[in-house]
Order: sequence, then C-alpha cells, then structure tokens
Amino acid sequence: MKRIFDLVMAVWVMAVLSIPFVLVAIMVRLSSPGPVLYWSDRVGRYNRIFRMPKFRSMRLGTPAVATHLLSNPEDHLTPIGGFLRKSSLDELPQLWSIFKGDMSFVGPRPALYNQNDLIALRSQCGVDTLVPGLTGWAQVNGRDELPIPQKVALDREYLERQSLLLDIRILCWTALKVIMRTDITH
Repeated sequence: MKRIFDLVMAVWVMAVLSIPFVLVAIMVRLSSPGPVLYWSDRVGRYNRIFRMPKFRSMRLGTPAVATHLLSNPEDHLTPIGGFLRKSSLDELPQLWSIFKGDMSFVGPRPALYNQNDLIALRSQCGVDTLVPGLTGWAQVNGRDELPIPQKVALDREYLERQSLLLDIRILCWTALKVIMRTDITH
C-alpha cells in the first residue's frame, strides 16, 4: 500500500511541480558554474548505497559531509543555495528516487554514506529495514537541531508506529514546517 501511495503521489507531485522544477533548474544553472543536480551517495534500506539527486546548492569542491560539519557552511553556498535550502526546493529531484523505489515520501532521512555513527546506530535499532524518506518523524520533531541519538530514537519510534495515517500526518506537518521555514539551520 505504501509503495502504491508513493508512486501515485510522486507522479502527481512531479506533474504539479514541473514548472517550478524547470525554473529552479534554470536558476541553479545561471547562478553558478557546474551541474544543476548534485548526486549524493546515500544509505538506503538494509544499508544499501544509492545515488540521491538534489538541486545543487553548494559550490563545486565542497566536501561531501553533513552540512553541520563544515566549518562555515555559508561560505560553500551558491548565490541561491541558501534560498533553495530554506525553501526545501533543493529536495525536489528526490521525487525521482521515490519513483525508482530508493526512497519513500516518509521514512528516516537517508544518511550520507560516511555518517558511520548514524548508520551503526540505525542498524542496531532496526531502522535500517525502513526505506528512507523525503521527510520523516525526526524531521517534523526537530530536523537539523536533533543530536544523532535522538534522531535515531525518533526513527525507531516511527518504525514501531508506522501507518498510512501517520505518514499523512507527517506529510502535512512537513508542508507546514516548510511554509513556515521552521527547524532549518543551513
């Protein structure tokens, strides 16, 4: 049921957002040198690595680490990178990963391939059995502000409570947080 929901919703959202998608791609291309999309190696279900696209918000040559680990993340942003991240428009290409089945609309956010502490803790708690999501229980309960153990505890809580109704609640809460731009630090 969840996969069918993801497919139908991904096709619908891609159709509705096709014009904003093209406009953002043009803005990225015109505002800084380099490709429009950044393909990030991420950890998926059962710790399988997959390539996740995002609109490029960072300059070429930025280290592939979690943004909070950069000494001064703002120095690495493209001219429109801050806007893309605060508006979450950089996440739009992840609809492709949802369509392919590498991601779901709701699940734990996919870890970077080199976030070994997060990957190990998720595996220990069984969270690695979930398909990662565009948004998740941890995202709506603190997003960038949460320490890793607390994120994993929320991911595990989602594992134990997951349902279509909870997914819809998380999606609505996510939309509200994106519109209000809350819990975003970079």
